[in-house]
Amino acid sequence: MNANILQTPIDYLKGVGPNRADLLRKELGIHTYQDLLNLFPNRYLDKTRFYKINELQRNSAEVQVVGKITHIRSVEQKRGKRLVADFIDDTGKMELVWFRGQKWIRENLKINTPYVIFGKTNWFNGLFSMPHPEMEPVEEYKKQLRTAMQPIYPSTEKLAKSGITNRVINKLMQQLFIETKGKFYDTLSEEITSELKLIPKAEAVFNIHFPQSQELLAKAQFRLKFEELFYIQLQLLIKNMLQKQKIKGFVFEEIGQNFSEFYKNHLPFELTGAQKRVIKEIRADLGSGAQMNRLLQGDVGSGKTIVALMSMFIALDNGFQACLMAPTEILAIQHYNGLVELCENLDTSIYLLTGSSKTKARREIHEKLENGEIDILIGTHALLEDKVKFKNLGLAVIDEQHRFGVAQRAKLWRKNQVPPHILVMTATPIPRTLAMSLYGDLDISVIDELPPGRKPIKTVHRYDSNRLKVFAFIKDEIKKGRQVYIVYPLIQESEKMDYKDLMDGYESIAREFPDKQISIVHGQMKSDAKDYEMERFVRGETQIMVATTVIEVGVNVPNASVMIIESAERFGLSQLHQLRGRVGRGAEQSFCILMTGHKLSNDSKTRLETMTATNDGFEIAEVDLKLRGPGDIMGTQQSGVLNLKIADIVKDNDILKLARHHAMKILKEDSNLSMEKNKVLRFTYAQVAKHKNIWNYIS
Repeated sequence: MNANILQTPIDYLKGVGPNRADLLRKELGIHTYQDLLNLFPNRYLDKTRFYKINELQRNSAEVQVVGKITHIRSVEQKRGKRLVADFIDDTGKMELVWFRGQKWIRENLKINTPYVIFGKTNWFNGLFSMPHPEMEPVEEYKKQLRTAMQPIYPSTEKLAKSGITNRVINKLMQQLFIETKGKFYDTLSEEITSELKLIPKAEAVFNIHFPQSQELLAKAQFRLKFEELFYIQLQLLIKNMLQKQKIKGFVFEEIGQNFSEFYKNHLPFELTGAQKRVIKEIRADLGSGAQMNRLLQGDVGSGKTIVALMSMFIALDNGFQACLMAPTEILAIQHYNGLVELCENLDTSIYLLTGSSKTKARREIHEKLENGEIDILIGTHALLEDKVKFKNLGLAVIDEQHRFGVAQRAKLWRKNQVPPHILVMTATPIPRTLAMSLYGDLDISVIDELPPGRKPIKTVHRYDSNRLKVFAFIKDEIKKGRQVYIVYPLIQESEKMDYKDLMDGYESIAREFPDKQISIVHGQMKSDAKDYEMERFVRGETQIMVATTVIEVGVNVPNASVMIIESAERFGLSQLHQLRGRVGRGAEQSFCILMTGHKLSNDSKTRLETMTATNDGFEIAEVDLKLRGPGDIMGTQQSGVLNLKIADIVKDNDILKLARHHAMKILKEDSNLSMEKNKVLRFTYAQVAKHKNIWNYIS
């Protein structure tokens, strides 16, 4: 048999033809037999048999159970009520749940009457439940014809209108198995399959499309999800390994004068355990001889800058220069002022280069940089200009890396014969599952403790009807000498509307606080006007800053203790968290007040509840991931890596960790996959690397 049969264009499959082929290509991206095979069902209708409650599996299938209702009750929830019925058979108990149509349902349900129920099960708090089940008394059911277990495939309106129904896809799948005789190479080693008790590949592929039982379907899903995630992790880990082998880095063996003097005599506060751990990880990288590529994650205010500075001291102690690149001028200036203050009693020369630097200052910087008089250069994109030449750049720190494109980062690499070590910092917490999938080729360090003495920000949700109380609270805080941010949403589609919102807000604040100085900052202002207003607020000349989200990443004003976010329901979770991080920079108690109207969607409620419940950025990021999905969070440029066929990195978090664990274990023992027992992994990996996501092979 032709080993490449799966690469056959879909047009040649019996029952397809040119018109259907065209539609399948455009609507579902199915170009080959391979693509059709990888079109996995969304769900299954199982009317082949009745399940006992103790036989139910935690998978995404729909099932049929016979039993009777013993008790019905209404349960209060945050909004309205839900109707819950206890449903039993002779093996156990489950719950039936209704959120709509409760009055009619309650009137028609019969206690202790045998029913056939059909629907999708959820597992929660140790109990299965079935929301809005299809129900029929057993007597009625016996009169109906029964259908078999049936896969339901993804579809589109256009396909349905053109007659390519679920039944047609099902028939095409049957034809595909006839033509390929359903024989597939096993793509995982015997060691993995026996250790994890995985079913063979051919059996998994067959049962995902034509499940013979609930149990086999669960095993098929697990096997295929594991395999998909395993090869993604293998690719990322090998990329990381090759990078370390191929790209040599400077060896920083010295921990000398700069580092020791600062650590012993000038550190403004005791480092947290997390900061010490991260510095240790960075030191190990810098001394390894391979180029460091490390992502440093830490919540707003967790002390990433100190870690960056101490890493730069290691470069200086080994005779190299360092640079720090920030996405905006305000942030670059803030880093510069912060580092100059930390180093004021040290002999460290720190310079600032931004788009606004005057020609004379630029000339001086260019000259001193090339002859090695500058130790640390801080700046914006201006650092990437060809004229900016270092004598010997050893470490480049990039702040808020998602603001810089790949090409811009690559320019930094070329600032030296041997690429400098790279430390990427972000205050946007990335959920661990996503970090493992997107940045699996970077080493990741996390600062998960706040410095001592920082008080957690108190966050509350208030409705517009409480506005007068909120104004009274602001007045009290200003009396204590504090400053206040009031932020309005910015939605690209409607800059005019946002501007109006902001100006209306500004006018009502000015009326309410006639004796106070107010700064205003928005996206339509020129940069110098924006900077001027920001500076007034930083210096304490204005007490209130009315702004759009331009202040999301930016100024550090320890005296600002209140953040009011207007129309908070219009913001995403990560944005709300970033904005809240603008306060809480000083020793005083800080507050974040989320203002909304009364009409809120369920997602908005979840976001507001999450914000008031926790200050932990990683917890917030996990909720955000569940609400929005990986593609939205990472933006289109990076979500391509997660073009998954069957796995879901949110729901299959445990399988992802398992896949990464096994990939690491194998590469530790056999980094080139050259052992006989890993032969099948080497072959499959070569195919995957070539075709990106092909992992079915005909035997």
